[in-house]
Amino acid sequence: MTGQNGQTRPARLPWKRALAATAVTAAAFSVTVTPAVAAPADDPSAPAAVTASATAAADVDYDTWQRDCRAVMDAALPYLKERIADAAPGEKQAIVLDIDNTSLETDFGFSFPQPANRPVLEAARYAQERGVALFFVTARPGIIEVPTEWNLAHAGYDSSGLYVRGLLDLFKDVAAYKTEQRAEIESDGYTIIANIGNSATDLSGGHAEKTFKLPDYGGQLS
Repeated sequence: MTGQNGQTRPARLPWKRALAATAVTAAAFSVTVTPAVAAPADDPSAPAAVTASATAAADVDYDTWQRDCRAVMDAALPYLKERIADAAPGEKQAIVLDIDNTSLETDFGFSFPQPANRPVLEAARYAQERGVALFFVTARPGIIEVPTEWNLAHAGYDSSGLYVRGLLDLFKDVAAYKTEQRAEIESDGYTIIANIGNSATDLSGGHAEKTFKLPDYGGQLS
C-alpha cells in the first residue's frame, strides 16, 4: 500500500503491540486506550456530527483509511472556510483535535516521530494560517507530554495547547475528561468552531459548534 508521497506503507500495526518490546514505553502508552463509556447517543446537547462511511474489515488498509479520512475532511473544509470568514469582531476561534489516528498516523507502521494524518493536517493548516487556535485533547498520559508536543510540532501543527491526562484524570471516564478540557478552553474565551476525532469519546459532551468523526472501524483503531 502507498502513502501520500507515493512511498510504500506497511500494513496496520497496532501501536500497543509495536511498543510491547519496550516495557516502560508500553506501560506509558497503554494507559491512553483505557476503555471508557461514551455519552449516550441520544444526548440532546450533542452537536450534529459528520462521519466517515463505515468500511469494516478484519485488517484496515492504509489506503482505505486515508480515503475515508479525506472524505470527512473534504466535508469539513467548506464549513471551516465559511465559519472562519464569518468570525465576529474580536472572536477567538479554536479547533480541538484528538491525536491518535486523528492528527497523527498512530496505528500504521509504528515509528517515532509519527507522521501527520495528511487530510487533517491540511485542514488544520488552513485554519491556523487564518488565526484559528489549535488545541489537542488526548487520552495520552502526562508522562509522554513532552515527546507528544515535539511530535505534533515536527509533523507541522502549531499547537496553542496540549491537554494530556494527569494522574487523577486516569481514573475518569475519558469522554467526561475530554469534555472538561473543551469547557476549560471555552472558559479562556475561545469559541470552538470544530471538534475532530475518531471516537465517540472524542466528540460527545458538547462544547463545540460542530463535530467531525474520522473512521475507527468499530474500534479497530485506537
